[in-house]
Amino acid sequence: MKKLMSALVLSALAAVAAQASAAEIVVIVSKQNPATRMFSEQASQFFLGKSNLFTPVDQADGSAIRNEFYHKVADKDAAQVKALWSKLVFTGKATPPKEYPNSAEVKKAVAADPKAIGYIDKSAVDDTVKVILTLP
Repeated sequence: MKKLMSALVLSALAAVAAQASAAEIVVIVSKQNPATRMFSEQASQFFLGKSNLFTPVDQADGSAIRNEFYHKVADKDAAQVKALWSKLVFTGKATPPKEYPNSAEVKKAVAADPKAIGYIDKSAVDDTVKVILTLP
């Protein structure tokens, strides 16, 4: 019985630790942008080149936040996203999002451009940008 209780406590702690390590990602726009809300499906359209209403700003290739973002909004991994963008660039249909090294730089770029849309860790949000989507 004691071993069972220990195992239950350890698995509960592991679950809490796993949740704590996952960053909460938010989609942001400039304060000047009139958008107030967005669905995941809409966000994926901008970041996968299916719409040019917004100018997407991306995190660095290979970063954990980028991988998690594309998994959550488009159910795609890094290789799938790269392949999609390669096809769009090759056919001349779209230009891939400009990449920035971290959430602070993405936030700065989005704040400076009313047409820009980006994603950052929720902890990096301040009053220079507006959150229009929080990813679970």
